[in-house]
Amino acid sequence: MDEKSSSGHQRLLVFLLMVLIFGVVMVQYACPSSSECHTLHQLGAWFTLPGKPGTRTGGGEPQDGLQKDPYVAEDGALARFVPRFNFTAADLNRVVDFNIKGDDVIVFLHIQKTGGTTFGRHLVRNIQLERPCECHAGQKKCTCLRPGKKETWLFSRFSTGWSCGLHADWTELTSCVPSRMDSRETQKNQPRNYYYITILRDPVSRYLSEWRHVQRGATWKASLHVCDGRSPTLSELPGCYSGDDWSGCSLQEFMDCPYNLANNRQTRMLADLSLVGCYNVSAMSEDERWAVLLDSAKHNLKGMAFFGLTEYQSKTQYLFERTFDLQFIAPFTQLNGTRASSVDVPPETQQRIRGLNRWDVELYDYARDLFLQRFQVARQQERRQARERRQQERRRLRGRFSSKPGRRAKTTGAAARSASVETGEHRSETAAEDSVEAEVLLPDWWDVDENSTMEDYMGNVEQW
Repeated sequence: MDEKSSSGHQRLLVFLLMVLIFGVVMVQYACPSSSECHTLHQLGAWFTLPGKPGTRTGGGEPQDGLQKDPYVAEDGALARFVPRFNFTAADLNRVVDFNIKGDDVIVFLHIQKTGGTTFGRHLVRNIQLERPCECHAGQKKCTCLRPGKKETWLFSRFSTGWSCGLHADWTELTSCVPSRMDSRETQKNQPRNYYYITILRDPVSRYLSEWRHVQRGATWKASLHVCDGRSPTLSELPGCYSGDDWSGCSLQEFMDCPYNLANNRQTRMLADLSLVGCYNVSAMSEDERWAVLLDSAKHNLKGMAFFGLTEYQSKTQYLFERTFDLQFIAPFTQLNGTRASSVDVPPETQQRIRGLNRWDVELYDYARDLFLQRFQVARQQERRQARERRQQERRRLRGRFSSKPGRRAKTTGAAARSASVETGEHRSETAAEDSVEAEVLLPDWWDVDENSTMEDYMGNVEQW
């Protein structure tokens, strides 16, 4: 009697376990969206086998039954990000109607040591285009022409060279680019849309990277610094060193120079210098001058078609693709092993660097907040659009099956659930593909260091 009772209990437990597993499986089919069925998907995670088809590893691996956002793995910013600034819907919904076949032009404002060289190479070598840029070994510039036209759609170091001066800033580009484009194109003085883009970087890391670059002998003597039609005089922009370069300078020497353009470089290069009398620092007090420049830099940055952040490569790629409706061939990689990160800098020295770059620190905080808010809005819109497409597909299938004679309502519901399963599986596969952190083998030219010397400048200036 005891043996029969024990056997009966075992069969009952096995039956209940099978029912539970079957129910969880059905929940996964009936409710593919983890956000809508949080608790049920947590139960489903208990029965998910490692290596099961459809699951992902790495940054997008399901945890606690929830399909994690693949972009969280990059830096964790989504998990801990709390907005500090209030932006309008127009500020956050950044999508432009870029017409590569028309007269639109992307203008890349390249700030030193922000990862702009890598991003510039992405623009000319890594975008899926009907007419790809023509890049040849041994040549510093690529030919990026519109489909069916002998006109360029990209104004950047790797396409048109340093045509407005080495590392031209906002003040220089906005006054120089239209005339340069008119001198180059066959149809002069035609109306064009200029879409300005740039890349920013954490100020301390960027400053240390620039010091290391200067220490190795790099200079930007060829920079024109044109403002209000002229370059600054030597008294307006004194040098930090005598001789050909500043190679071998210590970090202390680099920080001690009061005229060092590395200080707050990002703020200065994004601002309209005409507002403060260009490089004439006697027009107003230093704090008043930099406050005006910071407000101008924020305004210009917010109005740009796009900007990315070196510390957020995947998000930068995502926002650029969504903004311009252009797709990259290979995914961006997050390279944390930069020269700046290898420098052992004491906390007190880092604090002094932050003090020397206080306006860049404030600008970067503002830019990071705007960048991450734009990313979140774009992702929310993407999910909403995907949900609307699924709903439309369900309605379409429901209407198709209900119109057939002899069909019962249950059949229609089953068909709709089947369609939902197929759509959900397709969405999971797409998300898995998008979240793959592929290790890309880059060609030799990718690792070539930025060489902003006089020879590099002359080799990149196009004679128009």
